[in-house]
Amino acid sequence: MNKISLLLVDDHAVVRAGYRQLISASERIHVVGESETAEKACQSYLELKPDVIVMDLSLPGMSGLEAIRRITTRSPDAAIMAFTIHDELIYLKRALEAGAKGYLTKSCDPRLLLEGIEQLALGRQFIEPVMAGKLQQTKVLTEAGGKKDMDELSPREFDVYCLLVKGQTSQQISESLSLSQKTIANYATQIKVKLGVKTIAEMVHLSR
Repeated sequence: MNKISLLLVDDHAVVRAGYRQLISASERIHVVGESETAEKACQSYLELKPDVIVMDLSLPGMSGLEAIRRITTRSPDAAIMAFTIHDELIYLKRALEAGAKGYLTKSCDPRLLLEGIEQLALGRQFIEPVMAGKLQQTKVLTEAGGKKDMDELSPREFDVYCLLVKGQTSQQISESLSLSQKTIANYATQIKVKLGVKTIAEMVHLSR
């Protein structure tokens, strides 16, 4: 049986080394490449054609989400596992929307990473059980009219939303996104309207 070829994408060399050590315990998975940026990940995917990609979402420059979008736009069947520190539901939903086939947080049981890689290689979806539970709960609440769907936000509104719930000020966000504070304020207003909330605290609650 051929081994599953894997591309690791994370900007921290120590973290990638930890992945390799964990994966070396499996006789069915082989790391064929590593990338520390989203841009390099897109190029490496074209060159290596790995069976599975393990993609961090928080990368310098282009985000992991954007890399997922670019890769799956070109190759819809690409098997990408988002592997991230973010346990907020909105990141899971956006990763799936971008085309990821799996989602794991870095605090999960390490055995789930190996299982997830194997499941994605078989063409299946694999979401960390805790996160899958959150997703299902949100679907129920949304259908009942008790919670707004984050998918209503545009990509730029989502960028602003994520920074707002992290506690950044309008000035900090404007500097991060190279937009005026007035534009950020307008986005914040649009976000509140779309999500049916009035305060930043309510936004934070929705992200859980």
